[in-house]
Amino acid sequence: MYIARFSYDLHPRDREKALGFIRQEVQAAREKGLSAKLLVPVTRAQGSAALQFEIELASLDQLDQFRQRGIRSGSDTGNCMHAFSDILLTPPCVEILRLDEADATA
Repeated sequence: MYIARFSYDLHPRDREKALGFIRQEVQAAREKGLSAKLLVPVTRAQGSAALQFEIELASLDQLDQFRQRGIRSGSDTGNCMHAFSDILLTPPCVEILRLDEADATA
């Protein structure tokens, strides 16, 4: 099991718009049977992400499939991601984490 976490840096004035874009991603992931979350930091260190999106994956192939066709169609996904990128200060930081399976059996 993997978790892909996308961290977004943006101006406070663009927060509501960014929340809308990430909520679309969460909904699209859930419609495809994936577990996804919008993470809103309550506290954060200087320079850390303003918002995060997290998705659970059984395989890394699912990440590529979701990023290509996540929101309705490929063109809708591309249009949404392009509009979202217009309000980001930097490209999203992407972390891919593997769950420790030994922990699940303990």
